[in-house]
Amino acid sequence: MKRVVVAIDGPAAAGKSTISKLVAKSLGFTYIDTGAMYRAFTSYVIDKGVDPKNEKECVKLIPEVDIVLYPDGKVMCSGKDVTRVIREQKVSSNVSYIASYKDIRLALVELQRKMAESQSVVMDGRDIGTYVLPNADVKIFMVASVKERADRRFKENMEKGIPCTYEEIVEDVEKRDRIDSSRAFAPLKPAEDSILLDTSLLSIEQVHAAVLKIIKDKVGEF
Repeated sequence: MKRVVVAIDGPAAAGKSTISKLVAKSLGFTYIDTGAMYRAFTSYVIDKGVDPKNEKECVKLIPEVDIVLYPDGKVMCSGKDVTRVIREQKVSSNVSYIASYKDIRLALVELQRKMAESQSVVMDGRDIGTYVLPNADVKIFMVASVKERADRRFKENMEKGIPCTYEEIVEDVEKRDRIDSSRAFAPLKPAEDSILLDTSLLSIEQVHAAVLKIIKDKVGEF
């Protein structure tokens, strides 16, 4: 089977991770959640008592951070299981700061590229198609309204028992959009050759089917 690389980008809570996992499972590809990597780094920063808004101090922690993603979704950071904590509000409200720091992005992008070197992957994030994997075989940019994204994230947090308010989620989504889109290095934007997919009015099953069709239309049988 030939190697196929799929890049799925989009704003916070657009459904990238949920769909990427399903697509990777359907195709037998490896799923790489780059957002979880930035969240893991953010949790490490917070655990160390460092202000996530202090770029200089956050960057100093790069040599200490060792992030491992497992096929079952488990995320380890420097020997600690952070799978649950990285979805908590304290991480969600600060991860865009960490993801905006060039040195941290460079360190994690190097790791992400290595993961995709020798296997078929579905990788999701904010700058996969534009920066991390610019030569990806398939590039999809998923979008959804702020309300729809906030509704999804709030429901997800409630199901997982993660404490938050709906107002906090809306504020967080809007703030992350501003930070992600305006950062100087590798900002959130669709690649010129990406396919735009608005998921606002689509079910998970419909988005899953749409993404599979896009991939097969682009690369054929594999």
